[in-house]
Amino acid sequence: MKHQEEPRSSVSFEAHVSRLPQKGMPVRIEADAAQREALAREHELVSVERYVADLVVTPWKRHGVKVKGRVEGDITQACVVTLEPVTAHIDEEVEGLFLPEDSKLGRQGFEGGGEILLDADGPDGPETFTGDTIDVGALAEQFFGLAIDPYPRKPGVSLEAAPEEAEPESEFQKKLKSLLGKS
Repeated sequence: MKHQEEPRSSVSFEAHVSRLPQKGMPVRIEADAAQREALAREHELVSVERYVADLVVTPWKRHGVKVKGRVEGDITQACVVTLEPVTAHIDEEVEGLFLPEDSKLGRQGFEGGGEILLDADGPDGPETFTGDTIDVGALAEQFFGLAIDPYPRKPGVSLEAAPEEAEPESEFQKKLKSLLGKS
């Protein structure tokens, strides 16, 4: 199953994983102004004031790679009710497992034949990679994206419409009320 080429992450960082130290290789990705602008566009944010990913890339099993760390950021979104700016702080744990595409485990899956079975609530299964690099920047960005509130609201603003904006009662609602009132 070939994955289609995804567009490169604006905070892409290719970590060379062929000769990783046992204790792991630390990677810090701090987005510059242009990268923060691209992140804001990609994630439909007003702006990204800060984006930092601190990761450690370590060997896992025989040929696999484990990426662990956190991604932090300060973002501004538009309130879904008032469209006023809402600021938020992102602080998300990042974790990923990778296996070479040609590794036995990567080919066979965990059950020894065919598909890798995954527990929906458990950690994600290993992804496969080719060559000797893994885009740890793209992985961190995925976790950043998942941590963004899809419905940001200014404190104290609710989604209920104010009473004067309430819809006029339909004929059906009026009839229903009169029926209920008579019983």
